[in-house]
Amino acid sequence: MSIVIKFFVAPDAEAAAAVAEGGPDGVFESLTFGNFDVEEALIEWEGIFTGPSLEEVLDNDVPETVVDPDDGEGPLVLAVSGTLQDALCTAAEHRLAEVSRLWVAERAADGEVFDPEIAVWILSGLADLARAVREGDENLYCWVA
Repeated sequence: MSIVIKFFVAPDAEAAAAVAEGGPDGVFESLTFGNFDVEEALIEWEGIFTGPSLEEVLDNDVPETVVDPDDGEGPLVLAVSGTLQDALCTAAEHRLAEVSRLWVAERAADGEVFDPEIAVWILSGLADLARAVREGDENLYCWVA
């Protein structure tokens, strides 16, 4: 099964929720990726960037589900935490590469093979999008279908 993941910038959760059925294309600036567990990735990225354990990140309800109209059976929208947004905004390229390497290693420990170059590409693109958020009064969200 193929998973489509679109990170996008929206002014608030209500606006982000409004694109749940059709996705953010044509409505908000977005980046498209696919075929990885984005909820798990958001948790792992936050833990790697900021230091708390995965359990501590989960205790903080990360990632927050903005809307899940089909109760896990269809598209949903997640909010990227402010902590992760800030970490992405301020991360230098060498830090993005380091986090990518650590994330690939975590995935490998769980038996998942992930191309290190793609991991860097994902986090670098996300960092660029997060920096755009920082300049405005918007937030980073993720649409998954």
